[in-house]
Amino acid sequence: MDMMQPFDQNMRLLGKVLDLRAKKAEVIAANIANAETPGYSASRFDFEEDLASAIGAGQGLALSTSHSDHIALRPAAVEQVSGNIVTTVDRSGIGDRNSVSVNQEMLDLSENQLLYETAAQLLKKKMGQLSYAITGGQ
Repeated sequence: MDMMQPFDQNMRLLGKVLDLRAKKAEVIAANIANAETPGYSASRFDFEEDLASAIGAGQGLALSTSHSDHIALRPAAVEQVSGNIVTTVDRSGIGDRNSVSVNQEMLDLSENQLLYETAAQLLKKKMGQLSYAITGGQ
């Protein structure tokens, strides 16, 4: 029996978003921690496009592969979204070849934190509704 069966699709999506946002926060924190490290290349964790693609997988025309060994064109399910870490190398030739912009990282961290908290609140609300239904409105 699937342990996530009692939960609806939105709850699984919100849980996945929380996991991905936590990973993004780790990558941003690593960039900030290494802002003064000479030669450090900033990393970025991207998952939004893959997640949007997986959410829309059941809508519209479905792309498919002709052989089981072909690489999937997009994640087939939200649970398969894992994100990608992209590294940005400093090409300016000035300074210590560190590509971290602390201002940009702090903006990214703030945005990520707001989106994480929003997803957490939505999940909390869904869990409250489930609890209300289980207890019969008591």
